[in-house]
Amino acid sequence: MCGNSMSAPLPAIVPAARKATAAVIFLHGLGDTGHGWAEAFAGIRSPHIKYICPHAPITPVTLNMNMAMPSWFDIIGLSPDSQEDEQGIKQASENIKALIDQEVKNGIPSNRIILGGFSQGGALSLYTALTTNQKLAGVLALSCWLPLRATFAQAAAGNVNKDIPVIQCHGDCDPLVPPMFAALTVEKLKTIINPANIQYKVYSGMTHSSCPQEMADIKQFIEKHLPPTN
Repeated sequence: MCGNSMSAPLPAIVPAARKATAAVIFLHGLGDTGHGWAEAFAGIRSPHIKYICPHAPITPVTLNMNMAMPSWFDIIGLSPDSQEDEQGIKQASENIKALIDQEVKNGIPSNRIILGGFSQGGALSLYTALTTNQKLAGVLALSCWLPLRATFAQAAAGNVNKDIPVIQCHGDCDPLVPPMFAALTVEKLKTIINPANIQYKVYSGMTHSSCPQEMADIKQFIEKHLPPTN
């Protein structure tokens, strides 16, 4: 764990209603916290699943005139050719892998863990799932993009999650992360993992946010890939 993330508060958690046999780890977007997403998951929870919504450390963000805010890594620009914070993305990814390891130590196998996120958090969840040696149950990629995609072939070499199920969701009116980014990400993902396991859903009229239909689709995805074990 890098120094500044140690000071981040403990994650917002929706505990399982009975013994947890699976988990969802979900990473919020830039400037947010895990609390709102924990509330959202509480509304679609399954009794055997624990939902973990960590909070990003507070760091200066270049895109926002170096203002300090919760951020998983630095964002320099939002166009496809913008410079990226490679070191920050890789460090953040290691921190998320450590969080997954912690759940494995708590008794939940990694293949019973879905990793996901919104916007910057979704970008980090995709990068982490495709570069980790931990076999995961799936990825929730909401209103996001694939970071460091130019070097991704090397980063994802020997990836244990080549057959991982991914649901990628995007609003067709997103002004921050244009739908074109999502389409580019889907095309890139198809070259890295089994294309048959990628669901791409676009929501009419949705901006850079979520909607009830998206949450219903997420619930269905989670229930399919993390069924009860008993």
